[in-house]
Amino acid sequence: MNDNVENLMLEHLKRFQATLERIEQHLGELTVRQAETHTAVLAVRRDQVNDAEISAHLQVQLDGVKERLARIERRLDLSN
Repeated sequence: MNDNVENLMLEHLKRFQATLERIEQHLGELTVRQAETHTAVLAVRRDQVNDAEISAHLQVQLDGVKERLARIERRLDLSN
């Protein structure tokens, strides 16, 4: 009887160990996926910063063109 209890306990411990190993493997996979997601989010943020920088540069150029056009209109007396 005692051997049966020990065998039963051993089988349960083996199952727990197998389950724990599966959980650890899944956790490792999730950690890798989370790191990949984090990297992708950082890339998107970097792209957003680059886009904002380009937008600001274009706005400065457009402001310069507007000023030049206004000056040309004043010189040619084309104001309405």
